[in-house]
Amino acid sequence: MSKQITAIIVGAGHRAILYSLYALEHPDELKIVGVADPDPIRRKKVAEMHGFGEEMCFRNAEELAERPKLADAVINGTMDRQHVPTAVPLLRAGYDMLLEKPFAISEEEVNYLYKVVKETGRKVMICHVLRYAPFYVAIKQRLLSGEIGDIINIQATEHVSYHHLAVSFVRGKWGNEEKCGAPMLLAKCCHDMDLIMWLKSGVSPKQIASFGSDFQFDPAKKPAGAGKRCLVDCQCEETCLYSAKKHYLDHPDRWAFYVWDCLENIENPTLEDKRKSLMTDNIHGRCVWDCEHTVVDHQSVLMNFADGATATLNMIGGTAKPERNIHIIGTKGEIKGVFDDSVFTVRTIDTASEKGWNEEVVDLKIGGDKSGMTGSHGGGDLRLVEDFVHVLQGEEPSISCTTIKDSINGHLGVFCAERARKESAVITMPEIR
Repeated sequence: MSKQITAIIVGAGHRAILYSLYALEHPDELKIVGVADPDPIRRKKVAEMHGFGEEMCFRNAEELAERPKLADAVINGTMDRQHVPTAVPLLRAGYDMLLEKPFAISEEEVNYLYKVVKETGRKVMICHVLRYAPFYVAIKQRLLSGEIGDIINIQATEHVSYHHLAVSFVRGKWGNEEKCGAPMLLAKCCHDMDLIMWLKSGVSPKQIASFGSDFQFDPAKKPAGAGKRCLVDCQCEETCLYSAKKHYLDHPDRWAFYVWDCLENIENPTLEDKRKSLMTDNIHGRCVWDCEHTVVDHQSVLMNFADGATATLNMIGGTAKPERNIHIIGTKGEIKGVFDDSVFTVRTIDTASEKGWNEEVVDLKIGGDKSGMTGSHGGGDLRLVEDFVHVLQGEEPSISCTTIKDSINGHLGVFCAERARKESAVITMPEIR
């Protein structure tokens, strides 16, 4: 029987908590034995959930790192700016790590963290959970089979729904790059950039170009009569598509882990508690045109790879329906699918056929949340944790494995795309150091 892996949560946000559910479902494989978080309420909740005492509760990563090693691994779910500063002392203290994406917010941080990983010899896996979603795993397997030949072009598109855009990237933590440390492309689409690099099997881009803007939420476009808060002083609330009442009171369970985070000290808050919070200090009660919003709401990226292949990534925020779709064209055929439907089509060239091709529709019949609104990401989240645990137990990693070395190109691609967008230039991709 394989050894049970012990882990400590660092940064007890909703992502780390979600990953820790694997320990409750598979207690023979993973046990959560501690938590480090500045919020005493969160520390208490995690301790109660996983059954450990106050002596294993720490205020921050530094306090944990000062102690002798207390577990096999850390699940690092801190905010973007904190990933590298918290990861480095814990790696040096001997912990392996499951690290939330984006794992770094600059090229310098990427190189520094990678250097520390090599120096310490610790195992680090990045939470690019979409690699583990059965939809993308099935597509990767078809590519590895050689069925559609060599990849010529990849077209990936992410539609970010209007309510996801508002809750996370306008009103929420990731709406201001200076505060969160990450541009929209890094915060939302490092998943998608990582998928493209993974599907290209280690072939790096040579050049990257990009365009994008904040099209919808420029303060100059604020409607006449709009106020500072939807439920306090807005004359447009009844007709506004981004009304906080419509988004969060009419649908109180949608993005609940973000919207009602400020009420976590109230047990079972009522709808009236929620209304009052939106009228006072809840950031999600603000007008979307009055949020110090500095990130783009749409962006397109064009990549030229070292082997001559090309790829495009389009991120469009504010759509009616969330959706990720992909189209991969190879020398012998193509794969085209919609992640949210769990369906893709494989077409291969057939010179003997009257129509010229063969077609197979693959329906994985996977339900549940695909957008991350309640977690899950199409079944990828806990499969990632399973792979991490198995790697620490000495087993071979899966084809989805997100080691830090395999994840670097996606982040470097994002940094180049942002430079390209801001400088109106074509940027040469740096080599991994």
